[in-house]
Amino acid sequence: MHHKKGRWLALIAVLLVLCGVGGWFGYRHYSLGVISDKQIIKNINSHLLKNNPTSKQTKSYAKIVKSTTRTLDNAYVKVNPYGTSPLTALMIFKTDKAAKVTYTVVGKTDNTSITNTVKGYQTTHQVPIVGLYANYSNQVQVTLTYKDGTTEQKMFTIKTGKLPKNLRNTKITVSKSNKSKMEIGNNELTYINKTSEEPFAVDADGNIRWYSTLYSRHTFVQLSNGHLLIQNRTNGNKGSYNVLSETDYLGRIYRRYRFSDKLGKSSLEQYITAVHHDALELPNHNLLVTISGGDKYAEDVIAEIDYKTGKTVKVIDFKKLLPSSMYRNYNSTTTKGGKIDWLHMNSLYYDQKTGNLLVSARNQDITMSINYKTGKINWIYSGKKKSSWPKKYRSKLLTPTKGTKITGGQHDLTLLSDKNGKLKVLLYDNNIDVTNGDSKTSGKYSQAVQYTIDTKKMTIKQTWSYGKSLGKANFTRVIGSAQRLSNGNTLIDFGYKNNGSQSNIIEVDSNNNQVFNLTISSSKTDRTYVYRALRVKFTPSNFVFDATK
Repeated sequence: MHHKKGRWLALIAVLLVLCGVGGWFGYRHYSLGVISDKQIIKNINSHLLKNNPTSKQTKSYAKIVKSTTRTLDNAYVKVNPYGTSPLTALMIFKTDKAAKVTYTVVGKTDNTSITNTVKGYQTTHQVPIVGLYANYSNQVQVTLTYKDGTTEQKMFTIKTGKLPKNLRNTKITVSKSNKSKMEIGNNELTYINKTSEEPFAVDADGNIRWYSTLYSRHTFVQLSNGHLLIQNRTNGNKGSYNVLSETDYLGRIYRRYRFSDKLGKSSLEQYITAVHHDALELPNHNLLVTISGGDKYAEDVIAEIDYKTGKTVKVIDFKKLLPSSMYRNYNSTTTKGGKIDWLHMNSLYYDQKTGNLLVSARNQDITMSINYKTGKINWIYSGKKKSSWPKKYRSKLLTPTKGTKITGGQHDLTLLSDKNGKLKVLLYDNNIDVTNGDSKTSGKYSQAVQYTIDTKKMTIKQTWSYGKSLGKANFTRVIGSAQRLSNGNTLIDFGYKNNGSQSNIIEVDSNNNQVFNLTISSSKTDRTYVYRALRVKFTPSNFVFDATK
């Protein structure tokens, strides 16, 4: 009996010790400000907005399409059909025989015309016209092609109004435009994602050919259905950037994802922003976004948003992946509304082939790869000394080859190719030593850089760069992007030149010859800058427009 009692007492003692240890670790975990994934999902509070601001236009255009007797000669034309995209128009008319419609917005100079074809042969036609000039009588040629090969043409004059004040005050200067060597085929324009202002797009002459009156923040994604994902605000041009809108170039809203207002502030301005830097579309069409978790830290969580419901279905908190010393001992003065911005994730890239996710984190000067499904780290590239990493991380660290530069405050990490465990990646290296960057070169230049990563040998080799020769004049301590174009050229956004008074967008060929150079200068009262510049198709081939549904 005494033996049994002794065993029970011993068991209780062990349980008390375990509870104490578990409680201590739980308390320590909590004391560092780390919260559960369940709580993060609750804090994010993502959901679909039920009210659609373009529903009235949808009903109106459905009636027009259904009842129209207009022919090509007297087609219905509505400029700015949804009230937020003034350099677009919707054309509606009928033909007796099924025809395919092609339109061309005639450019003012060579290689600036924009031509698009509406898919399929119909007798009732809805033509989404994109690429008009502002404050101009645009010449738009519409061509009908019938199944027997015969054609019919008509030239329309479509007048547009002035640019809004913000864009009129934005000085755009093109110092180089070698159109024969630029990547401008397939109606490609350069999309300008200015922070906290109207996003717009320019042609090779620097003329604005599209803009949205909906103020946008960082996020711009072309979805697989040809729609756009843009970050907006629920209250017009005031308040929080708390909404991701699925829209199109004409301004029609398809759905809107709403997030909490209490997740954090941007680093450069006092606007509350939920999805702060990047978003992408997963193969299942769900959205993956960089976000804050609603705890004492900022911009260190990624969340998967269900495309149909708007609910958050998964989160990854990088405080649970990286060493706790990184956020526990972070002493930078950069904070967001009192929150500690220790990581500052600013770009995501998902590799459909492997299921791996590439991440750039500015405030630790690191790039890394994780498996999205398992959350396990594949590799990390960092200037942080190997000996200062906990032992369990050291096998994940890439070793740079001779002449390979460490990144600092970098942006826009993308995967160019993945063959037999060798990755080619591209990024924009701001080259500022935030915590673990290159202190010797910090602040002297910024550049686009291409690396080859050997995941078997765990090495990284710099194979190409552009920007160092431009020196301090093109140094940008924040923001910027690099995009490899289909013709092999690279489009680089030196987005915060001269401390934010200018953004310099340069396209170079494979031999580092400039073929395009555009500078955007802010007015004295307008200190916005280009977060990213992207060469995109207006409109993409997978876009099918129907104003009635």
